[in-house]
Amino acid sequence: MQTIDRAMQVTAILAGNETKKWFSITELSKECDLPASTLHRLLQSMKKHGLIQQDPDTKLYSLGNTWLEYGLQMYDTIDFVSLVRPEMEKLMLEVEESVYFSKPIGLESLIVERIDCPTNSIRVYDQLGIRIPMTIGAANKVMLAHMPHDDALKIVNSLLKKEETENFIQMLRDVKKAGYGISHGEKTKGTSSVAAPVFNQLNELLGAISIGYVKFNVTEERENFLIEKVLAYGARISAKLGYKPKE
Repeated sequence: MQTIDRAMQVTAILAGNETKKWFSITELSKECDLPASTLHRLLQSMKKHGLIQQDPDTKLYSLGNTWLEYGLQMYDTIDFVSLVRPEMEKLMLEVEESVYFSKPIGLESLIVERIDCPTNSIRVYDQLGIRIPMTIGAANKVMLAHMPHDDALKIVNSLLKKEETENFIQMLRDVKKAGYGISHGEKTKGTSSVAAPVFNQLNELLGAISIGYVKFNVTEERENFLIEKVLAYGARISAKLGYKPKE
């Protein structure tokens, strides 16, 4: 188990820096707090399995293609290529904003798809694969609101202070009643998002579709339009995945 923990520690370092993608063994040794000799054996094993790659000239390390292969396999299992992505593209064209799809992963969510509007020079940019605490952002709030109550409560209690939970749970009730989530400047100042839940054929929460936009140039009428669209497309995607609302 220690080897797995160390391998995941290396992976987290290589994946967690948005500006730096290649690391020397010295840098990794410092970040992981491991002797270079121990780390060298681990890196060789990870390289053998394609979990990392090494530049033959600089000897620097970065993530390997195995992660991409596994990610694409997971991507395909939730019908993204044939069902979800085409609807996201249609939504992007209608609203001319960046559109995202997020999935809940424990105490965090994972952005698994993003489609940017090529004609919009002012856009919200959240990196694919980024993890966001479940209490932050419209997509996460709408997912929490539509999870089984006990599951949502465990997440909220793990992430928030005790005195914050009551108001947050009430907010989730309001979100569920409205059917959509909205947030302003929670992750990035000056940006906003609206989101709707997506369900699968088993009537289980699959994730959330969201629209990211810059708040300063958005009127109330425009915001209502975005809410209307994200609700419509959340329902359309769910229907395509076989979801049947309870009557």
